[in-house]
Amino acid sequence: PEALLRYPAVYADGVRAAVARRYGVPIEAVATGCGSDDILDSTFRAAGEPGDRIAYLPPTFSMVEIFARMNGMTPAPLECDGAELPTPEAFLEGSPALIYLCRPNNPTGDSASREWVTRLLDAAGADGPIILIDEAYADFASDDFLREAVGSPRTIVVRTLSKVFGLAGLRVGFAVGAPEVIREVEKSRGPYKVNRLAEAAAIAAIDDAEGWIPGIVRAVREGRAALAEGLCERGLSPLPSEANFLLVPIPEGGWNPGIEASAAGITAGLRESGVAVRPFPDLPGRGDAIRISVGPPHEIDAFFAALDPLRASR
Repeated sequence: PEALLRYPAVYADGVRAAVARRYGVPIEAVATGCGSDDILDSTFRAAGEPGDRIAYLPPTFSMVEIFARMNGMTPAPLECDGAELPTPEAFLEGSPALIYLCRPNNPTGDSASREWVTRLLDAAGADGPIILIDEAYADFASDDFLREAVGSPRTIVVRTLSKVFGLAGLRVGFAVGAPEVIREVEKSRGPYKVNRLAEAAAIAAIDDAEGWIPGIVRAVREGRAALAEGLCERGLSPLPSEANFLLVPIPEGGWNPGIEASAAGITAGLRESGVAVRPFPDLPGRGDAIRISVGPPHEIDAFFAALDPLRASR
């Protein structure tokens, strides 16, 4: 209790050290924040000036446009039909100050290939825009760019302890990048962003990660496969995902009479049975969709028990 009378560490050095130990990077290459949102916001400010462009590919994390506008910057979304990624060079048009890439992407769950990301980094070069790779869901995916970011002069990888670590309520995030880039992010975010309780919990969770994180990841991947299989059996087509959720486009047909075939309609129908999903109306290139988080088997069973009365018999 006495420790709570004092301010926490200015830049959460204990968390920085724990990240450095776990991922084998220098502590100077690590920044921290009040959740990954805080680091995204700080990185936007560090990357440029008001009026500068922020390039990204929608649909993606909804806060990107908000953070850009909050910092007086110009959101510059690229156009895409949902079939394939634009060329890396397309992201450089208009000389953006920062390129945001969510990998795996939220809300679609897909992940740009390693080859494509490498091409983007090469095209941007040492004097190009900051490349911010948001890896909030990377623990559930097949690969990541965290360690490579240390040796790249313009790349920052952002992570959170809100997903696989399960500490969303404590709000702890971190970033890894070249020390000179990390220093700019730290200067733009201000001190005391991670409180003492959050820091203690984060250090304990990171240092003990090998004892329990692999089991969480394995369970999510198995649940993701089971959820996708059940959806396909019911005539739905979830998008391939490397995250801890599935995005499911809403087809026009196949619903029982009285069921509104829309993101809002299906979400409301599921909620009546006590099941919460997130609606995404009119996503670019995909139309109406719902995002379903992967839970333990009993929650997946509950989801299908709520979904089945909405679907017409096949």
